[in-house]
Amino acid sequence: MRHCFYNESVGFFYNNSRKELTTYWRTKDVLVVALGLTVSVIVLLTNLLVITAIVINRRFHYPIYYLLGNLAAADLFAGVAYMFLMFHTGPRTAELSLKTWFIRQSLLDTSLTASVVNLLAIAVERHQTVFTMQLHSKMSNQRVMILIFCIWVTALLLGLIPSYGWHCLCSLEKCSSMAPLYSRSYLTFWAISNLVIFLIMVVVYTHIFIYVKRKMTRMSKHTSFHPRYKETMISLVKTVTIILGAFVICWTPGQVVLLLDGLGCKSCNVLAVEKYVLLLAEINSLINAIVYSYRDNEMRGTFRRILCFLCPRNSKYTPTVLKLNPTDRRTLSHNGHFTVDSSI
Repeated sequence: MRHCFYNESVGFFYNNSRKELTTYWRTKDVLVVALGLTVSVIVLLTNLLVITAIVINRRFHYPIYYLLGNLAAADLFAGVAYMFLMFHTGPRTAELSLKTWFIRQSLLDTSLTASVVNLLAIAVERHQTVFTMQLHSKMSNQRVMILIFCIWVTALLLGLIPSYGWHCLCSLEKCSSMAPLYSRSYLTFWAISNLVIFLIMVVVYTHIFIYVKRKMTRMSKHTSFHPRYKETMISLVKTVTIILGAFVICWTPGQVVLLLDGLGCKSCNVLAVEKYVLLLAEINSLINAIVYSYRDNEMRGTFRRILCFLCPRNSKYTPTVLKLNPTDRRTLSHNGHFTVDSSI
């Protein structure tokens, strides 16, 4: 019968994994916490602004914006989880109970997983709309709600699994270095799952990129096609490039480090970069709000109205109203369908 260490302290498992556990605040710890809290506050404010804009503007009551709102909610949750980590890290880690430590890690895992799965759902939705040449997908609100529910169920399952058994409290030899109470096999599973999602996203967006580029090449040969169409396509290509670049830069290092730790790499100093790759993944929650929302003209206008809500009535700010010709209000492809939104 295996002996389990449920009554041991967090320090016991950190010593077992040979992960440093300080009892005083070092300069490095203070800098990490200060930077982490700053990023968390910015993530909270930006994503809260996105959610508010989607709720109050009826023009955003479409499937893609519901998914964007859910992404903002996941990133908002990620900001809360990271802030909770910052208040329970450094010398305070040794004071945590096993239950609190698991809560700290589960919050991070759940929020980051929800964010990644949301990104995949948006990629698939954009793929569908681009190839059907529509502004919005034909997905019903009920289906969107089911999809959002499935996203959170998946995130919760992956985040809570370690707390309910997939840990190393009964097998000390299987404990990881980065998360001393987690089993290395769980880290391997989590990292591979996210890398698979990442590869699917790369394939989806690459397909969109190639399709848009070919479409632009064919359309440029015709002098009769609408100039706004080319502008739409160019903007879409730029957005796809930013999305892939941001995702690769923010997520790949962390997933690789987790995988190396999960595989038990002895020569890999994963602890030296642990806090930095986690912070980089958290920054992606800020970039998501910028890429998916701030590039949308209507969204930016809604942000201005929200931010100026408390401005004096004699404020010089006046919302800009664009007057477009009937032909400019919508860009049609040759088959008569709306083209995809250029911002997302």
